[in-house]
This record gives sequence, C-alpha cells and structure tokens, in this order.
Amino acid sequence: MNSRKILYSKGKNDELYTPDYAVKPILKYIKKDWVVWCPFDTEDSEFVKQISKTNKVIFSHIENGQDFYTYEPNKHWDCIISNPPFTKKRQIFERALSFEKPIALLMSNTWLNDKYSKWVFKESNRNMELLMFDKRIKYVNPDGTVGNKITFSSSYYCSDILPNDIVIEELIV
Repeated sequence: MNSRKILYSKGKNDELYTPDYAVKPILKYIKKDWVVWCPFDTEDSEFVKQISKTNKVIFSHIENGQDFYTYEPNKHWDCIISNPPFTKKRQIFERALSFEKPIALLMSNTWLNDKYSKWVFKESNRNMELLMFDKRIKYVNPDGTVGNKITFSSSYYCSDILPNDIVIEELIV
C-alpha cells in the first residue's frame, strides 16, 4: 500500500496527479526570484517540471521519507505550491500557513462549504485568495489514466500570491 495514503489519510483518491495545463495558470503569479517548495511532489510532478522552467524548485514527498507534517527543506525557500492530498486538508493548511510564507495549494472547491476553510486563514491572520478556473481539472490516476468523471471543481487556495482575492483563469487543455 502507498505510504502516503497511510500517513496522510485513509482516503482512496489522495494520489491523483495534476496535469500540466492545471499548473500553467499559477506560473505567472510566481515571482521570478522565488525558490518554490513543492512538498507533495516527486521529480516527475508537473509542478516540478513546469515551475523549474522559470524558478528554482525544491520538491519533497512522503515516499522519500519527507512527511510534510514534520519535514521542512534545510535550504532557503520562498513559497509553497502543490496539489496536496484532499483529505486532512485542515492540517495541511494549518501547517502551510504556519510558515508565514506565500502559498498556492490546489484543492477541491467543495472545501469552501466547510467553515474551517475560512477559519484557518483567519486564525493565521492571512487573506485567502482563490485562483479559479472556467472548467474542471481532469486529474491523472496513478496508472496514467485520466479521470473523466470528475464531480468537483478545483481552485488554488492562495495567500500572498495573487493580485486580487479572486482571479479566474481559463484552463487550456
């Protein structure tokens, strides 16, 4: 069994991969001098591949013994950008916001229905920003197949990255 699922959650769908077209909209908001930490990613991640074209990237993943809840890179980094597991999102956002650095985490929009999504930003004294899309992302399964029956839309939940609280981008598939 995948160790990420054991340590992060018992959810069945936590290991889904972000396609390149869903990473590209966030790229223009990353300052060129930032070192980006992708804490849920391997070198094969589209986040690592796309962001490293313009920025230095540090990536880490639970399968390499780098548990987000206890691990932090020992090199300088400026922001967190990734697609974390969708379960245990409260703890993930608490930890990400605790670093007091810019973040952009791709998350289901259904989380906006949870009072905690707003509370965690408020308690950390950080503004929530949303990078929303005109269509749903079709995530990639671990076996390489594309999920065609996506029942939810996703957005980047950000802080200190976007020029406005809500930005809507077109996903070009």
